Amino acid sequence: MRNESRLDEWLDRILCADALEVLPQLPSDSVDLVLTDPPYFLDKLDNEWTPERAARRFYKSQAVFHLPPGMKFDPAQGRRMYEWYLEISCELYRVLKPGGFFFSFASPRLYHRMVCAIEDAGFHLRDCFLWLYTQNQPKAMSLHHFIERMDVDAETKRILHARLSSWETPQVKSCYEPIAVAQKPYEGTFLENFLKHGVGLFNTAVRIGLNMFPANVLIVEGVEAALDKYFLVPKPTTGERGAFNLHPTAKPLALCEYLIQLSTMEGAVVLDPFAGSGTTALAARNLKRHFIGIEINPEYVAIAQQRLQSATLPLF
Repeated sequence: MRNESRLDEWLDRILCADALEVLPQLPSDSVDLVLTDPPYFLDKLDNEWTPERAARRFYKSQAVFHLPPGMKFDPAQGRRMYEWYLEISCELYRVLKPGGFFFSFASPRLYHRMVCAIEDAGFHLRDCFLWLYTQNQPKAMSLHHFIERMDVDAETKRILHARLSSWETPQVKSCYEPIAVAQKPYEGTFLENFLKHGVGLFNTAVRIGLNMFPANVLIVEGVEAALDKYFLVPKPTTGERGAFNLHPTAKPLALCEYLIQLSTMEGAVVLDPFAGSGTTALAARNLKRHFIGIEINPEYVAIAQQRLQSATLPLF
């Protein structure tokens, strides 16, 4: 049952709660932007995620025992994500103002499920932004242990090891994350909608790289002169995460600031229903926007609040 309340009751807060319990309470047509990095439903990273549950996938008696997600490939992961994210997206559609944007980070393998859920909720898919990075660990797994477990003689194993020495599970080094760019349908023309609701357009004065027009490819680390010229956003400051930040997938502050500046004006309300360690909230605060953060895990709520308290900039 929906019980909408006044928006100012939620502003500039990180709430420790389930997004599907909080979102129905937010007033309709009230939020300017949704920017979030939801659970990807890969290898225990689903909507029931906890640090303890995720840790159990990696360690047991100090030994790594899990298989990479690709070794436990399950097509049902995508279907479960679609069903859950459709419910989330329907609520986000309701709370966004007409013309408001919805940026959602995704896993390359499940991006199609995510955007189908977003589109089926009523959003228009405007673009797909790519966040490129080079510093990531290969996740492919060699066949050594599997060969050793085969019920064959030693010579056969030796031959198989030599023959398959460079063959591994089908997982190349992942060097990008897609970001779905969706928009709630606007009222009238783009101009009429923007004058009425203050959303629905991109601010092309927000430049990228060496004063370049906004692009849908983003990098936050120097790669090569041409790429840096066209796609580099300001590099993260040293220690922006905070030594106390244990979140495994915290996004770069500069990346979130770029997306917020591109799509909102000062004073806008930015919602992150999966706030994690609070990067979206901190980016919004740095840019004089209001924020609403929802995070189900109390440890991450504490980290987000500490990051916000450590920031020197006042909200307004």
